[in-house]
Amino acid sequence: METNSEKKPALLIIDMVRDNFDESRPLPITPLAREIIAPLNRLSRAFRKQGWPVVFATDAFHRTDFIFSGRMPPHSLAGTPGAEPVEDLDRDGEDLWLPKPRFSAFFRTELDRWLHERNVGLCAVGGIATNFCVLTTVMDAVCCDFRAVLLEDGSAAASRELHEQTLGLYRRNPLYPLLRVMTTDELLDECTG
Repeated sequence: METNSEKKPALLIIDMVRDNFDESRPLPITPLAREIIAPLNRLSRAFRKQGWPVVFATDAFHRTDFIFSGRMPPHSLAGTPGAEPVEDLDRDGEDLWLPKPRFSAFFRTELDRWLHERNVGLCAVGGIATNFCVLTTVMDAVCCDFRAVLLEDGSAAASRELHEQTLGLYRRNPLYPLLRVMTTDELLDECTG
């Protein structure tokens, strides 16, 4: 890890909620999202073993939210089973479950304070969707003075093409090395090496 040895990484898993895996819903991205469960589980277990924070940040919208006045149908409504993390994820009682009111895990959640209190210096971000909530969380991590990693094999979008296009925009960027695209294995090698 390129940060001070006292700083540690945190894993932020974004919007891996039941509604996003429900085939009967208008916006399911199940096929591609299912592929990232295994890498995220492997990474979360490795982070816990090192004593590094794991955060499950999940949409917790309200039926009357402004964002539903466009084309997006209501989903992940606060307090419903559809807003809970999908059962296939490896979760632990020590993990933080962070319901969030909008796309970024940092928006109106106090996540930045929570991470700084735990001496986190790098946020590894995965989940769904690469081009929306994962990306806004990555960008806000940098805005809150964390290094950020967009997890290549730990994120999914509505299509592989959209996922790859989003990653391509940030593989070479002016914020490097504050913002990087890495695989889960590359991240683990760097953080534990």
